[in-house]
Amino acid sequence: MATVHLLGANANDDTDRQAAAKNQIIQMNGYGNDRFVVHDIVQTRWGKSYGLINLQTRRFGQCDLIRPLSQKFGIGYYYDDENPEFMDGMEVAILHAEAEQHQKAEQEAKRQEQEHTRQLEAVGRERLQSLVPADAKAVIIAELHEDDSDMMTDYVGYHRLRRVILGFSPHTKDLFSEMRRHAARFSETAHLAEENKEYEHREKYAGGAGYYLGESKYGGWIVTKEKYFKDREAIINAFALIAGEEDNIRVEAPAAANAVPAAVTGNFSIVDYSERAIAVFGDTRTVKEELKASGGRYNPNLTHGGEKKAGWIFPKTKEQAVRNLLTVK
Repeated sequence: MATVHLLGANANDDTDRQAAAKNQIIQMNGYGNDRFVVHDIVQTRWGKSYGLINLQTRRFGQCDLIRPLSQKFGIGYYYDDENPEFMDGMEVAILHAEAEQHQKAEQEAKRQEQEHTRQLEAVGRERLQSLVPADAKAVIIAELHEDDSDMMTDYVGYHRLRRVILGFSPHTKDLFSEMRRHAARFSETAHLAEENKEYEHREKYAGGAGYYLGESKYGGWIVTKEKYFKDREAIINAFALIAGEEDNIRVEAPAAANAVPAAVTGNFSIVDYSERAIAVFGDTRTVKEELKASGGRYNPNLTHGGEKKAGWIFPKTKEQAVRNLLTVK
């Protein structure tokens, strides 16, 4: 004998005992209070299992426990033990045929959706093959969030409506300056390109959203950085579905092999500091994170032109990378 103990109702139910008959109408208490007809009953190792058809949706269902309505307690399936209801066998057969049609239609819709997803992923992989740099270690993403918070239940949360690829990064450091530059590529996040401390969020703690730019993670657009991918192919696989929709890509095409990389223009000077080092002087506040990420070391006491000056020192081997980053006015 298999039994189920209902703690709240303080009752035991023998699941081997048949509670309802074929063609009998039962109802669900809670979750819509729908009505069902029992179209099949099978014996399992855990007791009776009842095949159901929802009288409202004409869809199949299943339950293992049906209790008498006179002992109703909480959410569950119940049969009327005082005035039981039954349907004609032919009516149940018609309902069964309709439920099968719904089931087949849903299975076909699911198959088509899976095929559509495979096609999008294939297109996305092809697109990303020409866009993801060989040294990419992270992806800059724009996300549209919708607030799911409920003040009545004190629930706080959100869900994502859309993701847009803004660019790729050769490092895994969280740099708001880098996020701002990429934010400018997409009209919906262009306002985040301005330097505004209120847009900068640092939530590197359990349950936090990490570093991101935006007014709030609970609603609207934010810009964030996804990292720690094993290699370039892992990035392509992870974002293939997103890239399958062309409108979800706001990435600049890679520069030609002989083209001059895009640079930040400013009042800079790049000088030979020693046989093994170069130095950068000038107004570097807006690019300090990039200089640091490029291997630079800030020193407030460098000597240049016979004077003490603050600047950035780099190994000579980094000179081309620095000149690629900075354009002198």
